[in-house]
Amino acid sequence: MSIVAHTHPFVVGVDTHARNHVYTILTAATGAVVDTKDFPTTAAGINRALAWIARRTEADADTLWVIEGAASYGAILAGTVAAHGYPVAEAPRMDAKQHRGVGKSDALDAHRIAAAALPLPTTKLRRPRLSDGVRQAIQILVTARNAMSKDRTRSINALTALVRSNALGLDARAALNKTQILEVSHWRGRKEELSISIARAEAVRLAKHVLELEEHLATNEQQLDELVRISEAAPLLEEKGFQAISAAKCLAAWSHHGRISTEAEFASLAGVNPIPASSGNTVRYRLNRGGDRALNSALHMVTVSKMTHDAETRAYVEKRQAEHKTNREIRRCLKRYIARRVFRILNAQHKVLQPA
Repeated sequence: MSIVAHTHPFVVGVDTHARNHVYTILTAATGAVVDTKDFPTTAAGINRALAWIARRTEADADTLWVIEGAASYGAILAGTVAAHGYPVAEAPRMDAKQHRGVGKSDALDAHRIAAAALPLPTTKLRRPRLSDGVRQAIQILVTARNAMSKDRTRSINALTALVRSNALGLDARAALNKTQILEVSHWRGRKEELSISIARAEAVRLAKHVLELEEHLATNEQQLDELVRISEAAPLLEEKGFQAISAAKCLAAWSHHGRISTEAEFASLAGVNPIPASSGNTVRYRLNRGGDRALNSALHMVTVSKMTHDAETRAYVEKRQAEHKTNREIRRCLKRYIARRVFRILNAQHKVLQPA
């Protein structure tokens, strides 16, 4: 198995920040530092960094760039570097305890990022997601949807607490439904005690905010549906249990062909790979609490839908229940199967979309 130090002539470690990125170039074979320098995060600064590194690496196209925060502060840099034909990887996870007492600076961090990649097998490098085209648009919409959904939940909870703790004339013993929220949004000011008047005005504001968010969420779902239908995830919409939102989350996590090598890696990314939890005569596996929780959530919703509405899946559930499996264990098995199915569909669709 080839490692980075044997495969690439140079490794560039990048410690990313809002104003400046710090670059350290290492000779891969020896780990020796070639040079270190910082450049602004502007387009001009990134171009200067590319030219500077090209001069010091003899413009070797096999120079590996290891970028910290390739999905956040380093996203633009990662996209630009990839567009220039360089291989790009996300910075590996590092144990801070190993560097205790050594000190910290941006230059040291850039050096550590590059050095940490040297002993890694090339198959274990974490490839960043693509940040252009339909996939990036879907990722933006998925991120926005998550934020709006959380905001909607917070607003409904705040509205519920408000009407339960103040005598506003609304039956809030149960969770507020859309009809009640719509009713609250139409309330008008009344002549009443000051605290009640303020509470009523705040309730109206929260109700209107919830309704506005629901409109935005509906528009968001429509946009996701349109984008998913022109992406590699389009066949997922034909699978039972999948909707535009779940398909979009799967595509956003998968990103592009080659980023994830095997279906086992995809299952691990989704947090649905089996974790041994056996003891004595009991042999069992438990749910994985790690991985991409958005992807895991999408697979969970698909699983619940299939367990409820798909006759074949219900038959499988009954069979596993007869084997004394718990519902959690059954869901884990189903999520692992669905993850395998998703991975194969996305990779197969990539081959179909490739030009002849």
